[in-house]
Amino acid sequence: MGADGHRRPTTTLMETRLLKMFCAVAECGSLVKAAARLHLTPSAVSHGIKDLEVDLGCRLFERAGKKLLLNMAGEQLLLQVRPALATLDTAADAIRRLAKLGRARLRLGAAATACGYILPRVIRELKKTNANLDLQVESGNTADMLELVRTNKADLALGIAPDHHPGLEVRPIFRDELMFAFAPGHPWADGRPISREELRHQPIILTQRASLTAQLVNRFFQNHHIVPGAIMEIASVEAIKELVKLNLGVSVLAPWTAEKELLRGSLVMRPVGSKPLLRNWVVLSLLGRQLTPVETAFCQLCRNQATGMRLDRRDVPNLKR
Repeated sequence: MGADGHRRPTTTLMETRLLKMFCAVAECGSLVKAAARLHLTPSAVSHGIKDLEVDLGCRLFERAGKKLLLNMAGEQLLLQVRPALATLDTAADAIRRLAKLGRARLRLGAAATACGYILPRVIRELKKTNANLDLQVESGNTADMLELVRTNKADLALGIAPDHHPGLEVRPIFRDELMFAFAPGHPWADGRPISREELRHQPIILTQRASLTAQLVNRFFQNHHIVPGAIMEIASVEAIKELVKLNLGVSVLAPWTAEKELLRGSLVMRPVGSKPLLRNWVVLSLLGRQLTPVETAFCQLCRNQATGMRLDRRDVPNLKR
């Protein structure tokens, strides 16, 4: 029978509170002393021990006058549960300290380009108001980032908006324009119209084919019935820029990824056509999950960062329009 007067079903799932009562009685040898340690009444502790014995189907203590002594079953149980309860107490203390410090966690998935050009300044600002922030960042292509969010291995993903995103909520951050980037000595620097024939014979240096940027560029070529003669795939935007500077080909980049080179004149940019080739950058999270204050601040800081970036043809210096 349980403390409520009803028979308890036999189970191997022992309640933590009952095990703590058991350990207290085993260590004190008395219901009264154990009750004082646990800030309970002796009657409540007695009922708890009886409930535990019913659950286990055996007695745990033997009486010796006013003392309660462990029998063989009780000694075995104490040996098994004492380390487990100590581990639980340690975990609870750690959580309490975490809450007291106001510590927060932010797990980010981000496109490699965002990691190199956007996140450093955003994280610096985020740390100013969240000094104890536990920050984790993982970079990869969009498909990988979406999987991290869907499997709860990342809280947010910063990247280019995918065509389909079931189960995810999309928060717009900024929009940029992809433009041709080439060396100052390239023939395209004179601003004359670029023919399809020139595009077909011009080596193109792009990011990896699996990236959404590469897919956007390939779609642009397909819509204009252009099949480039040679396409090099390079994972690093920095490496792409160095190859373009050597006049080994042209690339398609956003102005903000080449701001220093544009100001120095080591790269030149021009639109890919009269109609802008645009990308939408977003933060994705699980659909229906409310953002924490730190996550909300991250989204806003990303938007703030974008206000000072070169996003489209209007922000490109010395562009012959």
